[in-house]
Amino acid sequence: MSKEQTMTVDWHAGPISRTTPLDKHYRNTQKVRQFLLSECGAAFKFDRGLMLWIKSGTPSTMGDVADEWLRRYG
Repeated sequence: MSKEQTMTVDWHAGPISRTTPLDKHYRNTQKVRQFLLSECGAAFKFDRGLMLWIKSGTPSTMGDVADEWLRRYG
C-alpha cells in the first residue's frame, strides 16, 4: 500500500489527481468538482446516479470516477 493510500485525503484543500484513492471520508467538494471539470470537460456535473455509484464502493480512485462519468455522459 502506498503512502498516498494510507493517508486521509483532504477533500477540501489537498491535491486531487487520477490516482487519489476514494476513502470513507470522500466528499463532493469544490476541489473535487474542479478536478472532474478538468478531466471530463465543461459539461461535467454531479448527478444522483453518479453520486450513488461513487458511494457504492465500486470506484477506487478519482480516475475511476472521471472515466465512469465519461462512459455515461461523454
